[in-house]
Amino acid sequence: MRVDKWLWAARFFKTRSQASDAVDGGHIEVNGERAKPSKQLKIGDELRIRQHNNTFVIHVRQFNERRGPASEAQEMYEETEASRAERTRLAEQRRLAPTPAYEEGGRPTKRDRRDMSRIKRRF
Repeated sequence: MRVDKWLWAARFFKTRSQASDAVDGGHIEVNGERAKPSKQLKIGDELRIRQHNNTFVIHVRQFNERRGPASEAQEMYEETEASRAERTRLAEQRRLAPTPAYEEGGRPTKRDRRDMSRIKRRF
């Protein structure tokens, strides 16, 4: 089964074109190598999926030609324990991080907004 179709069926992406764009953008690795959307998956392959601030490391368990309910989609893969622990650690770290705030009082200037957006892009 194609990587982009599997990612769509496993509900990592809402549309197949979004899955294809993520593969083309280098956000998906199959067995440690950058993949193309047409790459054929096999059962047991390891996928590294980078979405927003999260990285999933999963193993393919089964295929499904159609996109079914979330309960069926979760049976298609198994996430590694290290990946799950790392995601929860990063979520906790983001939760405890201080919220960037404008300290001067009043409305931020254009320069202040640019500085704030520059800081946000780093994370």
